[in-house]
Amino acid sequence: MNNPVIWFELYVDDMPRARAFYERMLGVTLEKLNSPDSLAGIELWAFPMAMDRGGAGGALVKMAGVRPGGGGTRVYFACTDCAVEAQRAVEAGGTLFRAKMSISEYGHIALVHDIEGNLVGLHSMQ
Repeated sequence: MNNPVIWFELYVDDMPRARAFYERMLGVTLEKLNSPDSLAGIELWAFPMAMDRGGAGGALVKMAGVRPGGGGTRVYFACTDCAVEAQRAVEAGGTLFRAKMSISEYGHIALVHDIEGNLVGLHSMQ
């Protein structure tokens, strides 16, 4: 059985600012996705993903009527050492919510608010 999550979306108001934040924090380049005609007016920028591998792909999304911010869902990004990405998040204009902490045999996490107000997690085994 595969992992149940296959896609995530982080909603933003200021796409250039949000893209710059995530690209700097994670050390990646996001890729513009074409919106189907049925979704006119939606801007999507995808995180790097391999369609033939496990795990979830996802995108930053700017869409009228949908606001960024804290909610009942949290996305965790895989890292080598989550303290490094947490520091990059702060340097990119985000805020540290919880510094790197152990989650026992499951590794470590850190929590940051992105530049749009979304609370996201960073996970690493070291």
